[in-house]
Parts: sequence; structure tokens; C-alpha cells
Amino acid sequence: MQTASFTGFIKAIFYMIAFYYIFRFLAKLFLPLLVKKVVEKAGQNMQQQHQKQQQNTWQKSQTKEEVIYNTANAKNPRETKKVGDYVDYEEID
Repeated sequence: MQTASFTGFIKAIFYMIAFYYIFRFLAKLFLPLLVKKVVEKAGQNMQQQHQKQQQNTWQKSQTKEEVIYNTANAKNPRETKKVGDYVDYEEID
């Protein structure tokens, strides 16, 4: 079994600090490139969705839609539903 030593503790702290600074340095180099790629990909996806939407609306406008009105129900309108009786309350002094 090994016991902890002061030099081992200092080495561990040094490695942690070195890793932290190396990670920050690499993040400053590669993170802007990564973000740029993600933004470009999102823009392409939005543009494709917009084009698909325009094609769908263009296709819908090209097809003729036929509307049929049923006049049998228009001659005999339905009676509105009666929910209940109206009760007029008077205030008592």
C-alpha cells in the first residue's frame, strides 16, 4: 500500500492546471470553427425547409379545389339549444 506524499500531491495539482490551460487553448482554437459549422448546417436546413414549404404551397395553388355546398341543410336551419330558463332576480332592501 502506498501512502500519499507531498510531491505526488503537487504533481497532481500541476497536471490538473496544465490540463485546464491546454483545454482552454484548444477550445479557443477549435470552438469557433465548430460553431461556424453548426450555424452553417442550421442555415442549410432552414433553407431546405423553406424551399419545401414553397414547393408545397405552389403545388396546392396549381390543383383546383372543388367546393360543394349542401343546400338542403341551409333551408332548414337548426334550432339553437335551449340551456335553461331565464330567472330575473330582484334585490330586496
